[in-house]
Amino acid sequence: MKTIFKKFDKKRITALPAVHFEGRIVVVISAGEAEKAVDYLLTQPILGVDTETRPSFKKGQIHKVALLQVSTHDTCFLFRLNYLGMAPAIVRLLEDVKVPKVGLSWHDDILQLHKRAEFTPGNFIDLQKHVGEIGVEDRSLQKLYANFFGQRISKSQQLSNWENDVLQEKQKIYAATDAWACIQLYEELMRLEQTQDYELVEESEAAIA
Repeated sequence: MKTIFKKFDKKRITALPAVHFEGRIVVVISAGEAEKAVDYLLTQPILGVDTETRPSFKKGQIHKVALLQVSTHDTCFLFRLNYLGMAPAIVRLLEDVKVPKVGLSWHDDILQLHKRAEFTPGNFIDLQKHVGEIGVEDRSLQKLYANFFGQRISKSQQLSNWENDVLQEKQKIYAATDAWACIQLYEELMRLEQTQDYELVEESEAAIA
C-alpha cells in the first residue's frame, strides 16, 4: 500500500535521494535530424514532453521557446527550436493523434509553442488534470515526483540560458529528466488507479508519523 499525500511539504524534498534520466540523450539541430527523430518517436507506445525557454531578467523582455524535449523510456530527443524553428517534422509530432504524449501544465507549453507556429495539438495528456482526479493538490513536477516516488528532481538548471550555442551536460540531463519523469508519473498513476493500492493522506498526518 503506497502512501500518497494531498500536499507534499517542499522542505522534505532536499533530504530525498536525487534521481535523473540515465538514458540516451540526442540533441537535434537540423530539419533532417528532426525528421529521423520524429519517425522514431512516433513508433513508441508513449512519450514524455516538456519545453524550456530562456529566462527573462529585464522588464518587457520575452523569449520564444528554445527547447522541446521528447522522451521515451530510455531515449530523449532535445529539439533546439532556436536553431530549428518549428520544422515540419516537429509540427507533425505535435499534431500526431496516435501516440499519447504526457506533459505537465502542457496547455501553457502549447500556448508558447503557438508563438512559433500554428498547429493543431494531437494526443496530449496533462498530468496536472489526472493527479487532481485522485485528490492530489500539488502541481509541480518536483513535488509530484517526490510524492509518488520518494526521490528528488533537481531544478538547478531551470533558469539557465537555453539559447546557449552548446547546451551544457547539466542542461541536457535536466531537460531530459523533466520529460522522462512525466512518463514515470503517468504510468505509476495509472497503475495506482487500476490497483487502488494507495492511501491518500494529509501532509500533516505524515509529519506526525
